[in-house]
Amino acid sequence: MIPFTDEELLAPVESVIDKVRLSLALDGGDIDFITVKNAKVYVQLKGACIGCASSSSTLKYGVERQLKMEIHPEISVINVPIGMENDIENL
Repeated sequence: MIPFTDEELLAPVESVIDKVRLSLALDGGDIDFITVKNAKVYVQLKGACIGCASSSSTLKYGVERQLKMEIHPEISVINVPIGMENDIENL
């Protein structure tokens, strides 16, 4: 169990996402942080990341790994498809 509320996770998660964003930008990609719900970080890959065969690896071994190392090992990341930003509860 993560000892933080979703609200307490917002700032640290945003900080990690900003760090990861720099790496993605080198390959023409980007990432938007949407929210945190129940220790699940909802993001949206953009730019060259959309449709990229490596995007799932980027999420798992790039974004999620960094969040687990810097914040807590039980955090997970979910990519929100474009157009589904307002429907996170159904993902």
